[in-house]
Amino acid sequence: MSVSPGPEAGGGSTVRPTPARPRNARAQWNLWLRWLHTYTSMISLLVVLFFALTGITLNHPDWVFGTGETTREVNGTLPAGWIQGETVNWLNVAEDLREQQGLRGRAGDTRLDGTEASLAFAAPGYSADVVIDTRTGRYTARVLQQDALAVLNDLHKGRDAGSAWKWLIDLSGAVLGLVAVTGIGILLFLKKTRRQALGVMGAASVLVLLLAGVALR
Repeated sequence: MSVSPGPEAGGGSTVRPTPARPRNARAQWNLWLRWLHTYTSMISLLVVLFFALTGITLNHPDWVFGTGETTREVNGTLPAGWIQGETVNWLNVAEDLREQQGLRGRAGDTRLDGTEASLAFAAPGYSADVVIDTRTGRYTARVLQQDALAVLNDLHKGRDAGSAWKWLIDLSGAVLGLVAVTGIGILLFLKKTRRQALGVMGAASVLVLLLAGVALR
């Protein structure tokens, strides 16, 4: 391993690396925006793809994929004790129906009216309406199952998807908004293309507003 001679050895002065200059505030902001934009874009990639594709299918409700819509009717009897006088233990009723008939989704829309009681189950692309005879405990459930496309469309709208999925939609909207804002921020640092890009963005915004105005007429 050779060592460069120092001044004492007659080899001249040792070249020392020039220390990196600290970035100014503008450069720091540019670096931070690029980092944030890159990673939020990667995180939201599948979300963007999902909502983009289902946005198209929502705009074309006549498109049908898969097996279409199927309806079936099932019958059974609830175990004794499901109703006490005019009080119904709806939680137990829902769990009994799930166990007996495999019903799924969020249970709600309960009703008790004389000799008849009813409740409904709902999930994306799925519904089950149950009518119960309060005298005998006999019930009839009409189950509707839609195709995969309807399920995806309902997920896009957050329809009957539960609180966890609604939180995901809210979070996705926030992340996508951050992607857009950081993208515009990065654009402002690009001197060569900033004017043209802002012009295109402005023209696109005007076009969207015009189309929205036509749609609202």
